[in-house]
Amino acid sequence: MPTTGTPPSRIRRLWRALWRPSVRWSVASLLLVGIVVGIILWGGFNTALEQTNTLAFCANTCHEMHDNVYVEYQETIHYHNRTGVRAICSDCHVPHDWTHKVIRKVKATGELYGHFTGVLATKEKFEKNRMRLAQNEWRQMKATNSRECRNCHSFDAMERAKQRPRAQKNHASADARGKTCIDCHKGIAHLLPAEYDETADEANFDNSPNPPAAATAPAAGPAPAPAPATTSALSPAKTSGK
Repeated sequence: MPTTGTPPSRIRRLWRALWRPSVRWSVASLLLVGIVVGIILWGGFNTALEQTNTLAFCANTCHEMHDNVYVEYQETIHYHNRTGVRAICSDCHVPHDWTHKVIRKVKATGELYGHFTGVLATKEKFEKNRMRLAQNEWRQMKATNSRECRNCHSFDAMERAKQRPRAQKNHASADARGKTCIDCHKGIAHLLPAEYDETADEANFDNSPNPPAAATAPAAGPAPAPAPATTSALSPAKTSGK
């Protein structure tokens, strides 16, 4: 009567069988099957990755997001604006390059703990933790030099002449001082925490007086001599273009 063997023995036999040369399949067939299976697995992984980046997933999967930050986001310029260009959650909170994207997704699995333990289950609990959550996100954006913001916004691409004077001055100063977007634009898409002190970030703004506007009008010369009166009721005076 054959023995079934201990579990370690079965594992060793399975391992040897996996690496034993096939007597029924050619190398080309095995390679082709491996490629097809690899494509299916890779495609499925990337499809799941992209699905979790959609606005619908971010807004509707967890009530903590839908009832709080998603509602706030809908009232901002990132959701509705005159150009119709919308930045969704993943544009701001998920890296676009593949390596950093996967790292961020792995870290995000830790947020499931908060969901299942009810840390943010109610609006009151969310507001109690809003400052902590915001600081975590600000810290991350600061560490990456606002990498996700710069996917759309760049100092080099700005037409500063079309910006308001205060924005022109602050962007030029921030660029020169190595400041990053999140230094000055906290609360751009979500409400600021009640504990947040806006004066704490005043040092990031350029509060120096605006430089005087350069004179562009030509220097005044001597007044021209008055033209002789030559008009009459029979020859009315001509005006420019009329």
